[in-house]
Amino acid sequence: MAENQPERDLARLGWRKSSRSQGTTDNCVEVAFVSGLVAVRDSKDPGGATLAFSPGGWTAFLGRVKTGDFDTRP
Repeated sequence: MAENQPERDLARLGWRKSSRSQGTTDNCVEVAFVSGLVAVRDSKDPGGATLAFSPGGWTAFLGRVKTGDFDTRP
């Protein structure tokens, strides 16, 4: 995504944080919707790396998160 869109334009996106993240400082991500993609970034590092998912890829990712596929806790 960064190759197709300059960093300064990413900062202008309508980034949103989950309502469940209010009042927390750790483990937060923000999402924005642009050009048919879902952009994701770490809320603690808004100038850092940004991932981009297709809508189907985002839905699949969220499904796997909800089922604990990426949970590394014992």
